[in-house]
Amino acid sequence: MSAAINEQLIREVVEEVLGRLGPVQAGATASAAKPEGHGPKPTYAAAGGKFGVFQEAGPACEAAAASFAKLQQGGMAARRKAVHIVKTLAEANAAEWGRIELDETKIGRLDHKIEKLQIIKDVPGVEWLRPDGRSGDHGIMLEEYTPFGVIGAITPSTHSIPTLSGNIVNIVAAGNAVVFNAHPAASRCAALAIRAYNQAIARETGIENLCCIIEHPTLDSFKALCADERIRLLCVTGGPGVVKAAMQSGKRAVCAGPGNPPVLVDDTACLKRAARAIIQGAAYDNNLLCIGEKEVFVLDHVADKLMTEMESNGAVRLNPAQLERLTKAAFVFKEGHGGGCPEPVVNKDFIGKDPSVLGQAAGVNVADKTQLLFAETQADHPFVVEEQMMPFLPVVRVRSVEEGIAAALAAEHNYKHTSMIHSHDVEHMTAMARALDTTLFIKNGPCMAGLGLGGEGYLSYSIATPTGEGVTNPRTFTRVRRCVMVDNLRIY
Repeated sequence: MSAAINEQLIREVVEEVLGRLGPVQAGATASAAKPEGHGPKPTYAAAGGKFGVFQEAGPACEAAAASFAKLQQGGMAARRKAVHIVKTLAEANAAEWGRIELDETKIGRLDHKIEKLQIIKDVPGVEWLRPDGRSGDHGIMLEEYTPFGVIGAITPSTHSIPTLSGNIVNIVAAGNAVVFNAHPAASRCAALAIRAYNQAIARETGIENLCCIIEHPTLDSFKALCADERIRLLCVTGGPGVVKAAMQSGKRAVCAGPGNPPVLVDDTACLKRAARAIIQGAAYDNNLLCIGEKEVFVLDHVADKLMTEMESNGAVRLNPAQLERLTKAAFVFKEGHGGGCPEPVVNKDFIGKDPSVLGQAAGVNVADKTQLLFAETQADHPFVVEEQMMPFLPVVRVRSVEEGIAAALAAEHNYKHTSMIHSHDVEHMTAMARALDTTLFIKNGPCMAGLGLGGEGYLSYSIATPTGEGVTNPRTFTRVRRCVMVDNLRIY
């Protein structure tokens, strides 16, 4: 491990991983995994693991390296088969695995947990790797996308099995093996999926530990994974602490970091359409999506109409007193540095909870079918400036598009992750796109349209903003290798 990851940074990672979404149950294991089926099974004892599940990073990396060598021998056919297995099993087990993940993490919505697994089939695979060939007076050239070898991956608790599954599709399609260190609050469901994937891949291809995982992830396993010489590349999906650690590890890292996506609504927008899209995106999985709408800035003279349309589409508006009660419950206010104003810290007990739970904290009973709560706030409100991941949306009035863009830029914190606009004015769209410079910029649609869900494009659960790769795909996890033959080989 690089000396750049000092003990203080490691402690920050521990606090983030173990504290953000609640305590991990003592003694939790993957023993609740789905039964391995009937009939004879091959023996998998590589480096002390079984079906890709290991107790330590070293043996997991060793097994993954051996599997990478076998995958190379199997060629593109083995990659295609492994990717097909992951996509098929994710869809077939979506209902069961979604329930198991929700039971373990206690955050999000079951219907959306299921849906996120059903759409793994939309993640690009081997077909994404198209070589580039050229010929000229001096010969021919071929550039191909080739694998790194073994990838180390860190996954979040917000979308544990979906992120893990999507990463496997991309990484294995690129020709690599992978070792996961999952979020401790979602490690059991992650190990369950890894077991199922490896069992099926081994049966069909003879490759035993193509995707591995550390069953009980810890600080030490994270450090060991980053330090292992067999890990050629890190793929990190998580908060700022673990992203910072990965980027200072001395290894090349593809990092999907935090976001606080703003929405701007101007007076040229279709307000009915904007209200529906905002609710659809902000309410999805109780606003756990990193791309999800987190705060709305709307021109003052259409703000009332937008909020009326939001109410008409099933969102519940809180009054100022209810907002104050919810704010006091949803945030812990710690003393600022240097004796400054108290700083809001998200109360993890409210992350990903249902609107009814937030409603109770606000002192209002809301119907079970309610998808989203909202209220009018100021631009410096904690719900605006913090990535709160709750089904509550602050709405801020602005006097002009210019003011709205400036407020959106401040709220996004230069993460350059995701932003949205509802407008029919191309100049307004262009101005916001240039000012925020986010990896995803969605116009007149919900956030998920930026990932090919209701919009054009392709799906991935890791959006690499801090390191610049953008929406990950199989090419993200490859090296570009050039082969040149020198001679006058052209016929014409």
